[in-house]
Amino acid sequence: MKSLWDDREAKQYQGDLALRVYTSRLLGRDPSLVLHGGGNTSVKIREQNLVGEEEEILYVKGSGWDLETIAEAGFAPVRMAHLLKLAKLPVLSDSQMVNELKTQMTRASAPAPSVETILHASLPYKFVDHTHADAVISVTNTSNGWERIREIYGDDVVVIPYVMPGFDLARVCAEKFAAEKCDRTIGMVLMNHGIFSFGATAAESYERMIALVDRAEVYLQKHKAWEISPIAPSQTSSKPLSNSLEPQPLRYALAQLRANVSRVAGFPMILSRQVDENSLAFAQREDVGQISQQGCATPDHVIRTKRLPLVGRNVRAYAEAYQAYFNEHAQTATQPVTILDSAPRVILDRELGLCAIGRSAKDAAIVADIYQHTMEIIQRSTSLGGYQALPASDIFAVEYWELEQAKLKKGSSSPAFTGEIALVTGAASGIGKACVDSLLRRGAAVVGLDINPAIETLYDRSDFCGITCDVTDEVAIADALERAVQTFGGLDMLILNAGIFPSGCRIDSLDTATWQRVMRVNLDANLILMRESYPFLKLAPKGGRIVAIGSKNVPAPGPGAAAYSASKAALTQLMRVAVLEWSGDRIRINSLHPNAVFDTGIWTEEVLQSRAKHYGLTVEEYKTNNLLKVEVTSRDVAELAAEMCGSLFACTTAAQVPIDGGNERVI
Repeated sequence: MKSLWDDREAKQYQGDLALRVYTSRLLGRDPSLVLHGGGNTSVKIREQNLVGEEEEILYVKGSGWDLETIAEAGFAPVRMAHLLKLAKLPVLSDSQMVNELKTQMTRASAPAPSVETILHASLPYKFVDHTHADAVISVTNTSNGWERIREIYGDDVVVIPYVMPGFDLARVCAEKFAAEKCDRTIGMVLMNHGIFSFGATAAESYERMIALVDRAEVYLQKHKAWEISPIAPSQTSSKPLSNSLEPQPLRYALAQLRANVSRVAGFPMILSRQVDENSLAFAQREDVGQISQQGCATPDHVIRTKRLPLVGRNVRAYAEAYQAYFNEHAQTATQPVTILDSAPRVILDRELGLCAIGRSAKDAAIVADIYQHTMEIIQRSTSLGGYQALPASDIFAVEYWELEQAKLKKGSSSPAFTGEIALVTGAASGIGKACVDSLLRRGAAVVGLDINPAIETLYDRSDFCGITCDVTDEVAIADALERAVQTFGGLDMLILNAGIFPSGCRIDSLDTATWQRVMRVNLDANLILMRESYPFLKLAPKGGRIVAIGSKNVPAPGPGAAAYSASKAALTQLMRVAVLEWSGDRIRINSLHPNAVFDTGIWTEEVLQSRAKHYGLTVEEYKTNNLLKVEVTSRDVAELAAEMCGSLFACTTAAQVPIDGGNERVI
């Protein structure tokens, strides 16, 4: 564990709060210390209020902020005097504590203070750092973890037995710390939870954290429990780990697994396969059914990963076991609790490796990160003598915490396509890119295909996967679907947009090569995409949806566009036949017929001026040359395409909808 403190960098941060931001970000840069909103930092500052009174304020990390990116606005300022009074109370419920913390903030716009605010206030140090360091948890989560922590740190830390986060933990820590600290004390270890450091300056508190965690890492190295061998021949199967050597595509198994998980959850879920060597090796360990079934590395992880992963693919059995777990522990809850969905969030399978599951692509990515660190902790603890998590009752108490249940009762509205996956062709520009944007806004995870390699860097976000693909190549389409399903778990929506419009040409001059090229892109490719996507669309939790981007030329063709018009008409007919064949599989298919969409790649300013001049119109008049006198944009088409995948069109299939501002020939 190395310090990231940089004197030159630190000079950019002036004042205690600014330096608190700096060292918080240093902690957040290291995922072995904190992950996705984990950890906590604070600083105590004396300030003068509006009426001239001086008071001590605790600036503590606010809810919803991540240490890696936190800013000054991410710290909640709470009056210390009141916090110290609260710390002396014999009892304080979670809901009462949250109310007290909110009412004692000095800035109404600040985020809600951490549930560990009273604990931070009770520690008599200006700066306090708290992390969930992997190395420390690897030691605490063993049968003799207490003795090992004492061996590592001696009197340099106060050791606290596990207590659930909240007021009770703050009270126990305050009492034990006051009774056991000495002149050498620079930190505090919470068993099965994490580690604290503190100091008079931001640098001192941060450097102490690094030094304390380093001692745990050195201890693990000394006991040959640090290095994790990704493959131990005696503990893994003989199945190849390389993706390229897998004998058959995994997309069908993954899509079925995602469908089963979504069915148990009661809503669509994203399932992301992790193909790194360590994840595959862990899932293939002969003892994975034992070492993975002890519980979370720290109880706060249960909110993301649930207490246990599913080993294998029997989702129904997992759900039944989860129901039994709930029934057993709900009886001892201090108040009535409502069961959460019983679907797993982590799946370990010898062939599939690690599958991370979430309501969104971002949630699934967080689950993957957390469990990859959990795997390291489990294996290091196992090498140290045996992994031992908290009892199920303690983890249940956090999973069904009063504060988490309150969130559940309030409910929250999610975007319409949360948990669903869409594939868009011709997605790098024009209508295709607009479709990607419209679907992302509605919460979908989107796979974009385009022959232009720019598709791969179109967006840098967890819910988008850009793939360079020639849609006339059957092998390329199969590979793209394989990657799409391994990334997100399945397919719910297919937007058939890719197409070409050749130069105007009368039939008597139309060469066979041009005709065949247009048919390959505008028709044959869509047949292949529909056929290869069918197994996944019929597994879609809310039913599969296809939207074909047709053309005004279907109902109203014009001279000089025989190949284009015929290909789009044939696509429309293909769509109608597919409706007849696939409706029993809950797949609905509709098409849009746009016209004169000028914000696409083929319509340069030069071409627009030329066409407008040909008709004796200005460019603006040419753009709005329809009955409604409106300009039809790519976004207009995309928004309607997205809506056709939504609930407003739930009872509609085989529709052909013009989006052309009103065209007399179509009418």
